[in-house]
Amino acid sequence: MPIVVFNQKGGVGKSTITCNLAAISAHESLKTLVIDLDQQANSSAYLLGREAAAAARGVADFFEQTLSFSFRPLPAGDFVTPSPFPGLDVMVASPRLDELQTKLESRHKIYKLREALQALAADYDRIYIDTPPALNFYTRSALMGAGGCLIPFDCDDFSRQALYTLLANVEEIRADHNPELKVKGIVVNQFQPRAKLPLRLVQELIEEGLPVLQPYLGSSVKVRESHQLAQPMIHLEPRHALTQALVALHAQLA
Repeated sequence: MPIVVFNQKGGVGKSTITCNLAAISAHESLKTLVIDLDQQANSSAYLLGREAAAAARGVADFFEQTLSFSFRPLPAGDFVTPSPFPGLDVMVASPRLDELQTKLESRHKIYKLREALQALAADYDRIYIDTPPALNFYTRSALMGAGGCLIPFDCDDFSRQALYTLLANVEEIRADHNPELKVKGIVVNQFQPRAKLPLRLVQELIEEGLPVLQPYLGSSVKVRESHQLAQPMIHLEPRHALTQALVALHAQLA
């Protein structure tokens, strides 16, 4: 079941959460794929380092192929690049996604990713999709083809107001296009347990009946180090408290 990690607000840890959950899946011997739909390509760089730019093909090439008819189109798996971590592959992003978006929308290619996900499901136990911080063509494509959605939340009032809009958008896509889509949960990120505001905001979300997942993810400089080294936390610091929280979070997604 593909899982989309999505929030219309930037800087909430989408790529970090996507890549670390995927790395844990692969570490637990689940064949895992990350599809990076964000033109900034942060997930691609996190998992592949400098090799991300050298990938032969990626998600932009996949979408570009859908714009021209071919009797023998390349299968979705041909757009995947192996990562240095056993069992973990990446469909890399690139800035070309931005220029392709208008063409894809005008040609009504919104369901092509769903078709690819259905084909890829035969080869992978877990598929995680990192999305841009906007409800654009790529995010809608992912939500129309996924079975679950994870929503990172970074504990401030602006994020809370955006959360309600986001949940409404996901529900609309579920109702109109993908009845299998479910919100798997809200992932509280960069949580500060000694600060009053995060505690109050999270408690209010819980009281409203929203699916807030535990444990909450704290902040750590080790995450920045893992970005720089292109090593997810399960490989860099497997016993770190944040790593263990991510492992516990991953266990809930089975």
